[in-house]
Order: sequence, then structure tokens, then C-alpha cells
Amino acid sequence: MKAIVTVMGIDRKGIIAKVSACLSENNINILDINQTIMQDLFTMVMYVDMSDSENDFAYVSKKLSEIGEELGLEIRLQHEEIFRSMHRI
Repeated sequence: MKAIVTVMGIDRKGIIAKVSACLSENNINILDINQTIMQDLFTMVMYVDMSDSENDFAYVSKKLSEIGEELGLEIRLQHEEIFRSMHRI
């Protein structure tokens, strides 16, 4: 299953490292990544493959949310199909 991870918040050290480590620990492959810093606002979108993960979507989503709380960020995990349908033009 493919999914989208979005991260937004005030920039600080370790954001990419912590999010990437969480994905790696859950055997989730990052297929594509885009990140930008505008002034002090950090935004990142990752396209990931969860096919090899032994943990379910809810578990990974919770872990990413916990990282977001720890770093003062909003981190969301969405199924690719839902993300695409929400952002259809």
C-alpha cells in the first residue's frame, strides 16, 4: 500500500531524521520526498510504500503523530487514494 506523509511546523533540527527513522523502523520505504523551508516554516511531503511493514496503518500513524507532538509539528499519514481524491482538481 502506498501512502502520503505530510509534515508542517516551525523548523528545527532533527525533523527529517526522526520521521525517516520511524519509517525505517516500521520497514516503510520512502519513494519520493519534497521538503521546503520558508522563513522558519518547515513543510515536507513523502510518498511512501507500506507494503513490507508488519505494522498496520493505525499504528504507524500513531507513531508519527507522537513524533509530531514531541517536535511541535503536525504529521499526518494518509492512504494515497484518499489523499488523491481530496486534492483532485
